[in-house]
Amino acid sequence: QLCYVCGERGATISCRQKGCKRSFHFPCGCEDGCVSQFFGQYRSFCREHRPEQRVQAQPDGETSCLICLEPVEGKLSHHTLVCPACKHAWFHRGCIQRQALGAGFFCFQCPQCQDKETFLWEMSSMGIRVPLR
Repeated sequence: QLCYVCGERGATISCRQKGCKRSFHFPCGCEDGCVSQFFGQYRSFCREHRPEQRVQAQPDGETSCLICLEPVEGKLSHHTLVCPACKHAWFHRGCIQRQALGAGFFCFQCPQCQDKETFLWEMSSMGIRVPLR
């Protein structure tokens, strides 16, 4: 398969959206904004078909990432995520991914409201890899 991102052969990941024929290398997909879910059927989606958060939340003015304290985008996007439980905790994708890798499945929670179940499910669905360790 040809990678739709770099054009090279050897793309082993295919978008799981019905009718989409795009394939990509994992690193190319990460660079292009593709989402891979690391649970259940281990589905992956290209940039066009990736899941998006459906949480109804708006940042309060100059909202910052709770982890790095740098400003986040003024809306939900691939790079900006929000806790679905409290709707006040905003994160950069890279920041919450680093936290998930350090915390692991049993300790990963929202840094603000400490919700585990809803937060873990939502972040996993958005492509945040949470190791079982």
